[in-house]
Amino acid sequence: MPDLEDGESTEMKGSAAKPYVLKNTGGVYSCDCPAWRNQGIAIERRTCKHLKKLRGDAAEAERVGSPAPAPRAPRAGGESEDAADAKAPPLLLAHSWENDVDLTGWWMSEKLDGVRAYWDGKQFLSRLGNRYHAPDWFVEGLPDTPLDGELWCGRKKFQRCVSIARRQDKSDQWRELKYVVFDAPALDARFEERLEYVHAHMRDRTPPWAEHHPHMKCESTEHLKGELARVEALGGEGLMLRKPGSRYEVGRSSTLLKVKSFKDAEARVLEHLAGAGRHKGRLGAVLVEMADGTRFSIGTGFSDAERHDPPKVGAVVTFRYQELSDGGVPRFPSYVGERHDVALPPPIKPKAEPKPAPAAPAASGSARRFEYVEGTSSKFWEIEVSGCDYTVRFGRIGTSGQSKTKSFATEAGATGAAAELVAEKTAKGYVEKR
Repeated sequence: MPDLEDGESTEMKGSAAKPYVLKNTGGVYSCDCPAWRNQGIAIERRTCKHLKKLRGDAAEAERVGSPAPAPRAPRAGGESEDAADAKAPPLLLAHSWENDVDLTGWWMSEKLDGVRAYWDGKQFLSRLGNRYHAPDWFVEGLPDTPLDGELWCGRKKFQRCVSIARRQDKSDQWRELKYVVFDAPALDARFEERLEYVHAHMRDRTPPWAEHHPHMKCESTEHLKGELARVEALGGEGLMLRKPGSRYEVGRSSTLLKVKSFKDAEARVLEHLAGAGRHKGRLGAVLVEMADGTRFSIGTGFSDAERHDPPKVGAVVTFRYQELSDGGVPRFPSYVGERHDVALPPPIKPKAEPKPAPAAPAASGSARRFEYVEGTSSKFWEIEVSGCDYTVRFGRIGTSGQSKTKSFATEAGATGAAAELVAEKTAKGYVEKR
């Protein structure tokens, strides 16, 4: 039977007016027909009648393991049954540092822009529980106990790392990757002991494609900021901080914090927007939607190749941004890459209900103070309305924090906007201090 080489594509006439495009990308076969696109399973397990016609039923059955099931309806909360069936590994996930915790004495390491990979003692699993098909020589020497780490091929090579990790043919391209290990989840011990276990294993057995991730003690906030600037100047993504003496917890924990100059998030592609000027005839931007329903466009960060072959409608993408606007929209979003290891639930669309009148802010010239104290978080937020302006001040309790002022055309505009911000903060658990 005919087949497609890696990177090759072909067209096949179907029921639509235009022929369908079939591709082989790193051993992952795809077709842009609706039957292939609408399957609610991992893309490497999808097939369709066009791929079967091209490659043969036996070859496709061997590739995907079983015939592709019919699309299933999403469960409550947006999770498909197929996604629920995939057993996600028990990973520790990070919170973002908001300058509300003194990180002196914490363990500091570079945040790697690779692919999170959980070694369960036999195979690598993604965050969603999908298998990474690593060659036998790549996993030689790894222990039969779980490890937590990152498949990584260097700074500024996220997309290259993803394309190799998603291959199913166990190719020699894996020689570009390393498995950088930063934890031993199954070891019931303090972080320092788990780190020593990882270090000792890598030192004594020396797996050729694996190494431990170096950590250092954070000496002060100035040390933290200096190391962050150094890593980012080299093209790194940021820093990770681990609380000393902490245990491995499943889920998001305040014992693991990520520190970055830019924030990042995920969104689903809704539409391709045509380019103009030098981008005429190719992608100009993508219209995306976050899980909370916020919609905006991303027009920067794309390479020329990505503008000619952008992420498909429905794909989940990662983007960086500076901060959120007062309306909750990311400012200066920039495309990072497509994600295949993150499940983004459909936006929650609440039933229309009468909105209560927003709480009125303090009278002009009088500041209101709110505080949030939970776990290691200890933050304050203040707002003061003065004529057509309002000023907010925020930061870690015990510090002077930082402040921002916004001006409006009228006093009513400033008052109304301030009231909305107060309502948002109280909904997040901030308590007013009188």
